Amino acid sequence: MSSDAIPAPQPQPAPAPAAPTWEPLSPLDRRILGVLVEKQKTSKTADSYPLSLNALVTGCNQKSNRDPVFELDEIEVEEGLDSLQERGLVTRITGGRVDRFRHELYGVWTSAGPELAVLAELLLRGPQTKGDLRTRAARMAPIDSLDVLDEVLKPLLERKLVVYLTEPDRRGAVVTHGLHAADEIARLKALHAGAPVSVSDPEVPVFRPVPVAGPAPALDTKLTAAVAEIDALKARVATLEAQLADVQKQLGLSPA
Repeated sequence: MSSDAIPAPQPQPAPAPAAPTWEPLSPLDRRILGVLVEKQKTSKTADSYPLSLNALVTGCNQKSNRDPVFELDEIEVEEGLDSLQERGLVTRITGGRVDRFRHELYGVWTSAGPELAVLAELLLRGPQTKGDLRTRAARMAPIDSLDVLDEVLKPLLERKLVVYLTEPDRRGAVVTHGLHAADEIARLKALHAGAPVSVSDPEVPVFRPVPVAGPAPALDTKLTAAVAEIDALKARVATLEAQLADVQKQLGLSPA
C-alpha cells in the first residue's frame, strides 16, 4: 500500500442556521398586535380577552402607553385584522354574541411570556431605551432589572425580532422590534446615531394631514409618515440628552 494515500476528507461543521427574516408590519398591524398582547396579559377576567372589535378599537386609540396616539375607526381596524388573519397572526372567534379576536404570537414568535411582553411594548411605543422598555414591559411580565431584561432580549436579538438602533453597550442604548421594513430600520439607526435630518430629505417622510376616511393604503401612508416624524424628533432629543450627559460628566456635574 502506498504511503502517499490521500487522507479521507474531514467532516465540515454544519453552518449555523440563518436568523429568520420577518415580514414587515404596517403601523396599523403593529398597533393591533400590541394591543391584543397587552390586553391578554393584563386582563383580570376571562370576559376581557379575546377582544371584541369595539374593545380593540378602544385599545388602539388609547392615549396612555401609546406612541403615537391614533384615531382609528372600526372599518380601519377590521381591515388590519383581515390582513393579520391571512398571515396567521390573529384568529377570529365566532359563535358568541359578537365576534372576538385573539393573537397567535406564542406559536409564531415566542412561547416565553416576558419576551412577548417586550415585543408588545415595542409594537405599542416604537424605539425606546432599555431602561424605559424594562419599566413598561414589567406591567405585563416580571422583569426586575436591566440584567434580567438583557437575558430576555438575548433570544429575541438572535432571531432578529428585536434589533439595536445604537451600540448595545452605549449609555441609553435604544432597541426596537424587527418588524420594520429594511429601509425603515436603516433610517431609524441613522436618526438614533445623531445623523442630521432635513425635512426636505426624501428618505424622511413628512406628515401631511389627510382625511381619516379612505382606503387602507392611504391609512398606512399616513401612519408610517407620522411614526417616522415622531421617531425623528425623539432621536434628536435622545442625542441632545446624551451629549448633555457627557458634558456634565466631563465637568464633574451631577445630572439635572
